[in-house]
Amino acid sequence: METISKLTHRRFLLGSQGLWPGRRYENIKGVETALRQIEALQLDPLTMVARSQDIAMYGRVLNYKPEMLYQMAYEKRQAFDYGGWLAMYPMREFPYWQLPMKNFQARGMRYESFKHPPKDLVKFILQTLKDNGAMGNRDFEGNAFKQWSYRGRKDTSVGLYYLWMTGEVMITTRKGFDRIYDLRERVLPKKYDYVASIKDSENYFATKQVKMMNMIREKRFHFAWADGLDRKVTKQESQKKLNDLYEKKIISNLQLEGSKDVWITLNENIKHLEDLEAGRIPKSWKALDTTTDEEATLLAPLEMVSARGRAKLVFDFEYVWEVYKPEHQRKWGYYVLPILYGDDLVARLDPKFDRTTNTLHILGFWLEDDTVVDSKFADALAKGLTRFARMIDAKKIDLSGIKMAKLRSHLKGKIKL
Repeated sequence: METISKLTHRRFLLGSQGLWPGRRYENIKGVETALRQIEALQLDPLTMVARSQDIAMYGRVLNYKPEMLYQMAYEKRQAFDYGGWLAMYPMREFPYWQLPMKNFQARGMRYESFKHPPKDLVKFILQTLKDNGAMGNRDFEGNAFKQWSYRGRKDTSVGLYYLWMTGEVMITTRKGFDRIYDLRERVLPKKYDYVASIKDSENYFATKQVKMMNMIREKRFHFAWADGLDRKVTKQESQKKLNDLYEKKIISNLQLEGSKDVWITLNENIKHLEDLEAGRIPKSWKALDTTTDEEATLLAPLEMVSARGRAKLVFDFEYVWEVYKPEHQRKWGYYVLPILYGDDLVARLDPKFDRTTNTLHILGFWLEDDTVVDSKFADALAKGLTRFARMIDAKKIDLSGIKMAKLRSHLKGKIKL
């Protein structure tokens, strides 16, 4: 069992997620490649400044624009949306996802008044889509749902969700963030319209769950695999699968500096870890443009490397997305984003985009105690804010939330939109 340093762990996560040492993807093709690299892109509807998924792609793809994600997914059919934990996945995975879809169908819905919608409702929805083509929830004249449902106020809304979770319908496009559904056969490219075997699918999700997190605690494998398959998995079954992955040399275990847990990663990552431990940056991670030492990056609120407690574990950076907290309970702000500079999280800011004046407002800005504020950092922050503003088509940046007068003055002189 090898032991890796905290610095190697941090750089490994950032590099594996395509965020460090700089952007290495470009154009719409790069959006697809970035998605395949990160395995899953969590989707969120909020647009205080930009949607979380677009901020995530801005951090990875040169000259990214929000329309590129929809073009890649819905026009080029290179990705699909799925799951209660709503995320976008590479389209080539769809044959494997038909196993958790089948498991969902067998189990039924957990939080509705019925596990399975009435057969006549299912028949009505499918026939309506067949006759009319792609439709959204609003287009269906369903019956008012008697019980409150997170999935909608009409029986057709809940029925559409069920059919989407079972894979009989897919999201063909979106209007804003509203889902537009169609029959699977009219959305899914024919080369992916098959069902992978149960064995292949279970093997696929065993490694995908490790890939998504890049490294996970060995004791978490059981829960991660069960979550991917969307079914109950016994401890004996998961241990057998884990042993099989070790025996086939698909995974290796690691010790992380400062952690008593055993961690696992894919064997294909070992060379990268060895390079990082030796102070080398893997050649495949070469930045196409500025590095994060030269240009700071604003991280998405649902970013894999920093959300759900990872910011504290990896960067010793306290981060909670406070958007769902009452205002009086917020420590930082409504839509605060971490700032990546070099290989560390060094600050955070609270942005808001006024679309009537095309102004990006920085409502608040907070540095970590050990952040060195010099001209190099100020230049990097200016470049990062400039790229972010251009991504959302802001024409002005209001820096009044940055209380450090010298830094604010430096940024004003450097930012050119």
